[in-house]
Amino acid sequence: MNNQKLFLKPNVVIEPLFDNWYAWSHLISPATSAMNITGRNLKIMNSYIQAPSAHAAAVKNPKMLGGPFIDYGGKRVDEIQKLKEETLEKQKDMIAFSEAIKTLDTLVKNKAKGYSLDPLYDEIPEILKGYVELYYDLNNQASFRFFEPLLYHSKFYNPASQSILLWLTENDERPFVLSTPRLADNEKIHLNIPFSHKGLDALSKMKKNPGDFDSIKELLGISEEQAPLFESFFTTEAPKEYNNYEGDKVRMRYFGHACILVETKEVSIMLDPVISYYGYPQEVERYSDMDLPDSIDYVLITHNHQDHILFETLIPLRHKIKNIVVPRASNGALQDPSIKLMLNAIGFDNVIEIDEMEAIKFSDCVITGVPFVGEHSDLNIQAKICHHVSVGDFKMLFVADSCNIESRLYQHVQAVLGDIDVLFLGMECDGAPLSWLYGPLLTESLPRDKDISRRLAGSNFEKGKGLINAFNAKEVYVYAMGQEPWLEFISSIKYTDESNPIVQSNILIEYCREKNIISERLFGEKEIFYNYSDVLV
Repeated sequence: MNNQKLFLKPNVVIEPLFDNWYAWSHLISPATSAMNITGRNLKIMNSYIQAPSAHAAAVKNPKMLGGPFIDYGGKRVDEIQKLKEETLEKQKDMIAFSEAIKTLDTLVKNKAKGYSLDPLYDEIPEILKGYVELYYDLNNQASFRFFEPLLYHSKFYNPASQSILLWLTENDERPFVLSTPRLADNEKIHLNIPFSHKGLDALSKMKKNPGDFDSIKELLGISEEQAPLFESFFTTEAPKEYNNYEGDKVRMRYFGHACILVETKEVSIMLDPVISYYGYPQEVERYSDMDLPDSIDYVLITHNHQDHILFETLIPLRHKIKNIVVPRASNGALQDPSIKLMLNAIGFDNVIEIDEMEAIKFSDCVITGVPFVGEHSDLNIQAKICHHVSVGDFKMLFVADSCNIESRLYQHVQAVLGDIDVLFLGMECDGAPLSWLYGPLLTESLPRDKDISRRLAGSNFEKGKGLINAFNAKEVYVYAMGQEPWLEFISSIKYTDESNPIVQSNILIEYCREKNIISERLFGEKEIFYNYSDVLV
């Protein structure tokens, strides 16, 4: 291309795949990956092969949105069959690992009766020996945990399963991605490179910093056959220049869902970076990755769900992030894999774990981890945390999807941290049942009545009110609702005015206004400026 310096178009999607399935955190952590390969991916493919027309009908039914149905209109069955066969061959070790986990679980249930567990180590499936520890809790209930760091150094973590799909998006319309594998597409480039590949950082930088086409082509291993399509992903047109915030106040920008950027002229802090692409006609105004500074001091992750850790936006931001702060996991539990180990494995070298009531201090800012309860279907999951951010005397609390089951918890937190100025509260208070996300990890099916009683749900009005009153919040913003159109492909959420989360949040907003508390349900984009004190400008 005559050595012309080019920019990556702002609407190029860098889509992460795992064996042609949309990659999310439970497909990267080795133990959860094994269980999802057998309990989700292979299961869905088998179902489609047996009844493609049933899947085609289900995808068209709004009530089935987000269900385990392949979205190819009942077609391409032969390709799904081929992908299944390839998976059975490539993932033999992971399939055996999954079966061994089920065998171990049965062993522990049937033979751990309160006596020493030492004799049971001889009966652990061979493939798991040396990777698990058996234990009792104080009520003699037996279980096991993985030595998770060792799994990342074993054959059970194989970056060769990872790949990247490059393509151009022209609108917000995308089908739900977690239940449909990606098949060959002439308008997309499939790169067999792991997520840690440095070429992805170089490519992402070209959105704002022009680069040489031949160099990036060589770095990513683009074939001559792929080159013409790859070339169409670039432009000579420079993006609008970003001006770093230089004001003397705190600026907060809402990027959609649970993503907030907090900036002063000295620091930038970003929460749960799930953001939109830019470069096509938009019905809903939004900020995009083009509205981010060139360097982000801290990215804060609240929990390990795909609408809060989205590799599709996180990997392209990797080169910008100085530090990424994640909650500490429970050390080897199947349902609670380490976010730090996972991010380290895919190329993030700057990961900091934070515990409840632990603080990170820098400049005139303090980030404090606050307990996050509920929203995880009553499973023992520790890798979840809310964030209290103070800039000078100005205090913000981001509780994401925490369900305020017991208000006294946050009253205790308030006694330590004091009142807050601004509360960001998630109110997706219906939530999917346990099996929607965690079903593949269960070794026994849960009765339906129990399954639907254990929800991935945030706070309703009463629980939200408890949070507001506990912290005497001066302003309250409802967020993390999954309403934005660019999130539907991972959330499958479509609200109406009668939807319970909308009704509950409307009641909460009215309650706040009656108490002279500024309140709003965020949608699309929002920019707010604050003094370092608690006075709204």
